[in-house]
Amino acid sequence: MGSEARIALRVSPNAPKNEVVGFSDGILRVKIAAPPLKGKANRELVAFLSRLLGVSQSSLAIIRGHTSRSKTVAVSGLSQQELLGRLQSDD
Repeated sequence: MGSEARIALRVSPNAPKNEVVGFSDGILRVKIAAPPLKGKANRELVAFLSRLLGVSQSSLAIIRGHTSRSKTVAVSGLSQQELLGRLQSDD
């Protein structure tokens, strides 16, 4: 316990569906179906990432960029290597 991984995201809200677009320059590009209103897209992003990574929503936290398309998300309970491994195995 105590391990925490961080990932930089570039989020595009109002997409037709939730999906990972790609991973480049250390930034994960994600499309989210929810609109960026009253935190809806952020909540949808956390739910989507929890399913993608196989972790609970409570272990994910947006630590930077709440109102921006560029975000940093912390994932507790995973090392950086585990996080990257789970993302790449999904491609």
